[in-house]
Amino acid sequence: MSGHSKWANIKHRKSKVDAQRGKLFTKIGREILLAAKAGGGDPNTNQRLKTAIARAREANMPVDNIQRCVLRGTGELDSVSFEEITYEGYGPGGVAILLNIATDNRNRTAPEIRHLFSRAGGSLGESGCVAWMFKRRGVLTIDLAATGRDEDELLLLALDAGAEDVEVEDGTAEIYTQPEDFEQVKESLSGHGISFVRSEISMIPDNTIEVGDGEQAATLLRLMDALEDHDDVQDVYANFDIPEELLESM
Repeated sequence: MSGHSKWANIKHRKSKVDAQRGKLFTKIGREILLAAKAGGGDPNTNQRLKTAIARAREANMPVDNIQRCVLRGTGELDSVSFEEITYEGYGPGGVAILLNIATDNRNRTAPEIRHLFSRAGGSLGESGCVAWMFKRRGVLTIDLAATGRDEDELLLLALDAGAEDVEVEDGTAEIYTQPEDFEQVKESLSGHGISFVRSEISMIPDNTIEVGDGEQAATLLRLMDALEDHDDVQDVYANFDIPEELLESM
């Protein structure tokens, strides 16, 4: 899970830049559209939409933008038709990479993604080649010091709320839930005055691969960045673990 944590932290810093470029709003807007299309426009009965809207609010996305995305998803406003696809592949060092794609032209997207993998010495794989290594989980990330509680107190609160597991490292707590329990746990902890650095439904790897070679790690992070920057890529998940000292030196 440490691999997930480190890439999530990198993405969190990067998202501030993405927000300035408008890229983050584009990705969130597309997720809201897809969620509304799949489950309807009422967030009270559509958990995926509720989570997407919460993410939009955390990113300070304007309310009007959110509403337009919902209406496009429900068909009340004209919209481009997007197709959801999962791509799977291997990065440098055999790292497993899982992508959520939303595209209006898979014949354009597939070769572009394949090229990004190839350029980094990786490869786009067949369906199912790495998905089995990941499990869908809710993840709530908390700055422990900001809660005014110690690790044991937070653990009890999280487990009482229905969380599955809690991991604490370097003052940051990550609370893991089953996807269906995510909103319940989040609302319960919020009721105790706890705020979140991040809150998301993610794909968590069962095991990680340590990437200890500096050149290989740099190539891998460039690949992850390039995939994140692609307009059709909604989410990127991987099972790497880069040692902290190496990550800091980079």
